[in-house]
Amino acid sequence: MQCRLINFFIALILLSSIAEAQDFVPVWPKNNTPNSRHLPLTDSISNERVYRVMIPGMYAFFPSSQENKGAAVVICPAGGYDHLAYVISGIQLAKWFNTMGMSAFVLNYRLPNSPDLLQREIGPLQDAQRAIRYIRTNAFKWGIKTDKIGIMGASSGGHLAASAGTLNNDVSAIGDSLDHISFHPDFMILVSPVIDLSTIYAHKGSRINLLGPSASDELAKKYSLQLQVTANTPPCFIADAINDKTVNPMNSLIFYQALLEKNISVSFHAFPQGGHSIALRNNPGSTGLWVSLCEAWLNEMGVIADIVPPKK
Repeated sequence: MQCRLINFFIALILLSSIAEAQDFVPVWPKNNTPNSRHLPLTDSISNERVYRVMIPGMYAFFPSSQENKGAAVVICPAGGYDHLAYVISGIQLAKWFNTMGMSAFVLNYRLPNSPDLLQREIGPLQDAQRAIRYIRTNAFKWGIKTDKIGIMGASSGGHLAASAGTLNNDVSAIGDSLDHISFHPDFMILVSPVIDLSTIYAHKGSRINLLGPSASDELAKKYSLQLQVTANTPPCFIADAINDKTVNPMNSLIFYQALLEKNISVSFHAFPQGGHSIALRNNPGSTGLWVSLCEAWLNEMGVIADIVPPKK
């Protein structure tokens, strides 16, 4: 009996470790990261935040093979382009996506304030584009359908996710076999996103950190994503709170309007409460509904259900 109990607890420990398991996947070949000075620096991590990324990559979280729906999402952690809050806006979300049968990849992207970057504003987008290409390249191995790979982000991570969905210039080509793979996401999920960097609605911290303190109006408009929506922009889910005092919720509204004008399928939810702290759990009032609404939207769009999504 005692032996059986010991074996039982060992099995529980193994199952727990499997559930927590994560693989770090570098997205660039060794010594071939573009836009890099290749300085002898290391990653800087403190208090569940990443302050410097020298090895861009993804933390991979996979559902069980029995529950796998063949969909995947790249998660861009928040942090104002100053740091990456990789736990609350990364790992926790990844585990939630796993419960829906989706593979999730928490993106460890380079921050524009890194002294290693040659051109600050393209660093995060290069890593996001490359991550999507990398997942598509390995889709068969991971049980992922190449047309069900999306991107998600909150706050500044939402800006990066929306950049990946709207900016069509290829900044991640390095002359290898992945260059011919599409870097466009198939859907976007944005929570309290930074969208605008050029008007009164701009989040000043994200603008300065991404573009620098003396960015031109032309550059600011290029990264104001409500101006970059096209007929090829993927479907989008947006959740925001009207009492957000950090990132003006008008960012979500002007992006929603831009999507409507281009006939892009969009589901937009503005809740009375939540501020700039909409999370996976413990949200005030009706704000907690965003999780179930997002899951319903993923079903409706055919991402985690084998149905024909509505036309744009």
